[in-house]
Amino acid sequence: MAVFDHTSSIFDAAVARTGQDAVRISWKTHLEDLQVSIYHGNSPETIERNEPFLQIEGQTVVDISGLNPDIPHYFEIISENSAGIITAERRLPLEGPVNFRDLGGYETSEGRRVRWGKVFRSDHLSRLTDRDIAFLQRMKIQCVCDFRTSAEAQKRPDRLPGDGPGAYLHLPIDNLKFNPITLFEKLKGGDTSWLTPEFLIDGYILNIDKFAAIWGEVFRRLADPGQLALVFHCTGGKDRAGTCAALVLLALGVPEETVIRDHGLSNIFIADVVDKIYAQFESSGIDREKISPYFSAPPYCIEALLHHLHEKYGSPADYLKSKAGVTQEMLEKVRGLLLE
Repeated sequence: MAVFDHTSSIFDAAVARTGQDAVRISWKTHLEDLQVSIYHGNSPETIERNEPFLQIEGQTVVDISGLNPDIPHYFEIISENSAGIITAERRLPLEGPVNFRDLGGYETSEGRRVRWGKVFRSDHLSRLTDRDIAFLQRMKIQCVCDFRTSAEAQKRPDRLPGDGPGAYLHLPIDNLKFNPITLFEKLKGGDTSWLTPEFLIDGYILNIDKFAAIWGEVFRRLADPGQLALVFHCTGGKDRAGTCAALVLLALGVPEETVIRDHGLSNIFIADVVDKIYAQFESSGIDREKISPYFSAPPYCIEALLHHLHEKYGSPADYLKSKAGVTQEMLEKVRGLLLE
């Protein structure tokens, strides 16, 4: 796999789905009329570099169609005398889950990049279709970490992409003050008096202060190459999964502004599902504006979490080592496995 070079003439590469069998690849460069070669594979490790999939000159966007929609696609963009950049779709093209996304591709403060196809965050997996399960098996998902409460998991059991129950790890964030089922029932009854920024922020802070052992277990799995690829999830994939994603990315050296931006992507990916939920509430006379903070990923929540990590623990790494039982050796193993 190519090693990212921070002097590369290509940056901010991205892949966006434009149709069932089509994607748009884009990138940025400071050079005019730059010629690039694009290579393709169904995993980062199997990108075929003997013959370019495409060669482009003077463009920074290309549309590709005719791709097999039932398998993952990865692309490496290389220019002359420059290291290549691997890129892929941030959100996986699944039929069920809407917020299942790859944490790969993010740049660290040291100029390295998070490997694609190794760690994912998601909403719950009970909606996985047979096609989705086959797709994730091709992604070689080895471990599923489920942060939902026992009640949530029993109500909507995950469909597992692995070969058996050994791939599933139930790590419940069972916070009575922030119980999703209880709070949802309050909203259905029209009670939004409790839904304040302070309440939501408190939920994120409690995720950090009360459930460090959960995050430590996730890091132990991430430090084991036999557990990769790994996906962690909650119900909506934004709060409990968002806390875990922030800790993983920060431990890898990804800047905080990138962590905040990744957190906010949930608002884009769950928008269609949330609109349907709002419609149900509005039919009962409940204004969507009053309930929207609960069904979104407000930036002030993740910003407060970051501030709390520094103010109370010194740094995210200090928190993981002092509170979550993550050793320096484990952190180095995780960085070795997840960074290129």
